[in-house]
Amino acid sequence: MTSRPEIGAGVENVDMSDETVVVTGSTSGIGRETALALARLGATVVVHGRDEEKGRRVVEEIETDDGEATFLRADFSSIDAVRGFADDIRDEVDAVDVLVNNAGGLFSDGRLTDDGIEYSFAVNHVAPFVLTAELLPLLRDSEGRVVNTSSGAHTRADMEFDRLTSAEDYSAFRTYCQTKLANVMFTRELSRRLGEDGAPVTANCFHPGAVPGSGFPRETPLPFRLAARAISALPAAVQSIVVTTVPEGAETAVYLAASPEVDFSGEYLVDCRRRNPSSEARDDEKARRLWELTEEVSDVDYELSS
Repeated sequence: MTSRPEIGAGVENVDMSDETVVVTGSTSGIGRETALALARLGATVVVHGRDEEKGRRVVEEIETDDGEATFLRADFSSIDAVRGFADDIRDEVDAVDVLVNNAGGLFSDGRLTDDGIEYSFAVNHVAPFVLTAELLPLLRDSEGRVVNTSSGAHTRADMEFDRLTSAEDYSAFRTYCQTKLANVMFTRELSRRLGEDGAPVTANCFHPGAVPGSGFPRETPLPFRLAARAISALPAAVQSIVVTTVPEGAETAVYLAASPEVDFSGEYLVDCRRRNPSSEARDDEKARRLWELTEEVSDVDYELSS
């Protein structure tokens, strides 16, 4: 078992020394491991999170290994904050070669943000939608890659469009599953529109696996939390057999960000291999409807072919 995602992804010999990557939600968990791995490959990394102290620690860890990184803070529940984050990125770097949209979570309380969007959808879906639009010119210039963290939980959801702007009858797990479905739909529709527009940018998404060490189980239903607690008490060697470790969970993100084999777009990956997402996720008409609704609630226009 290796603790380095780049080795598990088979990209340890890839040279990213001329590339700049943005990894959202990279102060802990899968995002942190992804940022560290890409920095070890030579990339300059923009680290993102809400906790400045955690962000500084990740930057220091990267710089200790002679890597280059900077930390930028942003609260992804606010569209203005996402746009401000994009402005900060443009002030810091001249190019973005890879955007890893990883920030997100499962939130116990349903509520609307100041933008009138349900909080889980705002953080997990709308924020990466807006950020990708903001950074698309830089990604175009670099013929870059968009990598979206989804989840196998998307297979448990049907898209209920009214959930995007409503916190009524809120279920944390059901809403989380729907936001992960939205991630797959967004990826596929973004890829389709980029292809029709002739943009030299790819977009893919992935399932990281069941990763108790990521901190995700804190907000899951009680049976999930109890199971995660029991697994966490096992020796590390046994845990790696039962569940996915955090570095293993980052392997597919690192593969999609770095591998020269990634000459495809609009795909859903598990364990660095392409897989079919759910039939709901492959409903192109619903993906278009979700895209149009997200543009409406976020006041974003990608100006791409439809």
